[in-house]
Amino acid sequence: MSNPIKMVAGFLTVGMWTLISRIAGLAREIVFAALLGTSAAGEAFLVAFSLPNMFRRFFAEGAFNMAFVPMFAKRLQAEEDAQGFASDAFAALASILVVLTLVATLFMPWLVLAMAAGFRGDERFDLAVDYGRLCFPYILLISLAALFSGVLNAAGKFAVAAAAPVFLNFVLIASMAVAHFAGLDPGTSLSVATPIAGIVQLTLVWIAAEKMGIKIRPKMPRFTPEMKQLAKIAAPAALAGGVFQINLLVGRQVASLTDGAIAWLAYADRLVQLPLGVVGIAIGIVLLPALSRRIKDNDAQGGQDAFNRAWEFSLFLTLPAAAALIVVGLPMISVLFERGAFLRSDSLAAASAVAIYAVGLPAFVLQKVLQPLYFARENTKSPFHFALVAMVVNAVLAFGLYPWIGYLAAAIGTSVASWAMVLLLWYKSRDMGDAANLTQSVKSRSWRILLASFAMGAVLWFLGQLMENMLIADGVRYFALIILTLVGAVSYFGFAKLLGILDDFDLKSALKR
Repeated sequence: MSNPIKMVAGFLTVGMWTLISRIAGLAREIVFAALLGTSAAGEAFLVAFSLPNMFRRFFAEGAFNMAFVPMFAKRLQAEEDAQGFASDAFAALASILVVLTLVATLFMPWLVLAMAAGFRGDERFDLAVDYGRLCFPYILLISLAALFSGVLNAAGKFAVAAAAPVFLNFVLIASMAVAHFAGLDPGTSLSVATPIAGIVQLTLVWIAAEKMGIKIRPKMPRFTPEMKQLAKIAAPAALAGGVFQINLLVGRQVASLTDGAIAWLAYADRLVQLPLGVVGIAIGIVLLPALSRRIKDNDAQGGQDAFNRAWEFSLFLTLPAAAALIVVGLPMISVLFERGAFLRSDSLAAASAVAIYAVGLPAFVLQKVLQPLYFARENTKSPFHFALVAMVVNAVLAFGLYPWIGYLAAAIGTSVASWAMVLLLWYKSRDMGDAANLTQSVKSRSWRILLASFAMGAVLWFLGQLMENMLIADGVRYFALIILTLVGAVSYFGFAKLLGILDDFDLKSALKR
């Protein structure tokens, strides 16, 4: 991926499949809300499902892959036995994860308490322990799938790796349908289906890697010099991932003190994850191997171009999404989730969290843009130090504000800590030379994107006031939300055109080539 149009194509490929995955995930949450709402079983499964996903930060899309992808990409570029390196990494990762899975299964009650101490003494605790033991093997499967995805991404093959997560949502939706019609416990059905989904995802990317010519087979782990170097680079990133997980733990601990709050925050997070996943994950996946190659080739100009394209695409898509979520979060939550076991009071509680998470949405994505500047240089120590600062900010705000504003303190801590992380990453990146600099045209366009997003938000707020009764009326509210969404999109692109953003936007020029 050596030219801008291929990089844009990578963004669009990953973004498209991530969008499909996020829509499927939203559909999963809609079914989940209708069947389980904020019930004990619902909250217990959310905690159980979060356990393997918590460790993904270390072994899947997190520390391991952040270290593995640049090293593999450089070996692939230089034709230095990339397949052997990937095989050794697979063996090392698998051996660690098998041990982790066995230990976690044994100590599951303590893991549940670490995630949600507020469950102690009620039925949610026993359910979460049972569900957790069924769910946890997913970490082994999804982490190995992430390694194969890293192999594919480093080679510029993004489609299959980006499509694989869609199948998790399909399998979980199918499990809830089976539970509903067969009269089974939906929490147990979801927990059993989780590792099954991992098998499907692993199979897809493994086959794709084989077709690409990278043949990886299980074998005994070998601690070669390359593996020692991989561990040396991954260790600080793992510590940074651990800090991130502490932030999540803080949020869940605070939420577990209020009945229903874990579910409210989960539904709010799902809504925010739609734009976050489409933009942030796409950029992070494509940008890291692209920067790694350019740094390997001492191509400072190419690195700067890649960084600038990622920055402006992030803001162009994320800022209007944040504005819309802040202004019309309640109608979105109501239309998507308010049915069955999910009540109007739940919509109001979740919508407040959506607005707070939306403030942090641009920061969540900009982290994905800034972190590859460090990881491509095999510098994982600086992000770790910055994550420690963000952790302190999050904990102080979440626990400090809880007595006054309750569960919303967790959302505030998350958003403010994310902005703190972005500021620290940006400040340190100024020492990296031209590759980490924004051009004047991108800076100018960034301010105009912010202005267009504010203007669109004002339009949505005004229209939302006019349509207030329609947005809460049964049946009509679906049509009203569609109108609101279309008006928001049209107005944003209209303001973008009026402010000259589209006239010289690189996505437009790249697609014309």
